[in-house]
Amino acid sequence: MTDSYYELIDDADAHGERFRATDLTRGTWSAAIQHGGPVSALLVRAMERCEHRDDTRLSRVVIDLLGGVPADGDLWVGAQLQRAGKQIELVGAEMLAPGPDGEPRAVARATGWRFQGQDTTAVAHAAAPPPRPRSEARDRNLKAKDWDRNYVHSLDWLWLTEPMSGGPGESWIRPQVDLVKGEAMTPLERLFAVADCANGIGSKLNIRKWTFLNTDLAVHVFRVPEGEWIGFRAETSYGPDGVGTTIGTLFDERGAVGAIQQSVLVRRRPGATS
Repeated sequence: MTDSYYELIDDADAHGERFRATDLTRGTWSAAIQHGGPVSALLVRAMERCEHRDDTRLSRVVIDLLGGVPADGDLWVGAQLQRAGKQIELVGAEMLAPGPDGEPRAVARATGWRFQGQDTTAVAHAAAPPPRPRSEARDRNLKAKDWDRNYVHSLDWLWLTEPMSGGPGESWIRPQVDLVKGEAMTPLERLFAVADCANGIGSKLNIRKWTFLNTDLAVHVFRVPEGEWIGFRAETSYGPDGVGTTIGTLFDERGAVGAIQQSVLVRRRPGATS
């Protein structure tokens, strides 16, 4: 891989590791702000590296997007061990970007429980049946859409279902670029680089008439994914007052690896009718 979502500019800055985002982080709602996928993966990178232990791994991660993460300018990311323990640890991470006054302010935060591993192969089980294989999926050719280079151009995205059809949406997605230039992604970084796409896969709304932005994602990972492809089965429910929730299952090509849930802000586009 030669392209990346971020470049590491300074690993010893007073505010944390300093990064610069590439065009491949730009979202589809606005080119001025980043898609939640790369942001989430960079926070996971920080948490995995924070006082790292080979015998533990992240089991649950919650990402809170505190506002639009700017796609231009410097970013800083740092992590701290918030609760140490032999079997259970809590780690947190924060992303900063310049505010209106030019000073760094928090734009995204994450917390993650890290559990000590033990051999439970004898009782391993996944409740959700796997999606159909990639050979039955199709490319909707999103990269050919009339928009500038952005996050979508970093993905192989194959659909098993038709958008907005009845029932859960299903897709296979593979990031085609590095998270940080010159670094190989870890399995969890790769998972979180695309996990935020669950909202779009599970949507039942016409994007020309509605916006549906998620402010968070909570992911429970019971098995570390293997391989490059992440599978999705997701569906969004909508309340009567502008609030939705996406609930889904995440897969690798062996089967289910975890579950995801997102809060969704639903708004009608100005001038749009039902």
